[in-house]
Amino acid sequence: QVQVVESGGGSVQAGGSLRLSCAASRSTYCTYMGWYRQAPGKEREFVSGIEAGGTTEYADSVKGRFTLSRDNATNTVYLQMNSLNPEDTAMYYCNGKCPYGGLYYIYWGQGTQVTVSS
Repeated sequence: QVQVVESGGGSVQAGGSLRLSCAASRSTYCTYMGWYRQAPGKEREFVSGIEAGGTTEYADSVKGRFTLSRDNATNTVYLQMNSLNPEDTAMYYCNGKCPYGGLYYIYWGQGTQVTVSS
């Protein structure tokens, strides 16, 4: 099985920055990796995603503030979050579309908490 592990969450004041990391546990090449978030009482929502070739997409709410990049050598993606505001407070989840046993599956991490105080 492939495990996806997030790190880098924490608490920051409004206007601050955090960088989240997400790595797949095996030496496997995940064709797509992305970030979602879920705030208390709300549904999980898409934040950003990146294709193997580097093409990125962002939710409108984070465009211009968040930047997603990937290191294909380590199968790790990095979500740089700048100009954070309290509305960004949520549990952030990483997922990856990764091969296992000749097929592709979506794997989810356990999440990392981001808290932005005003």
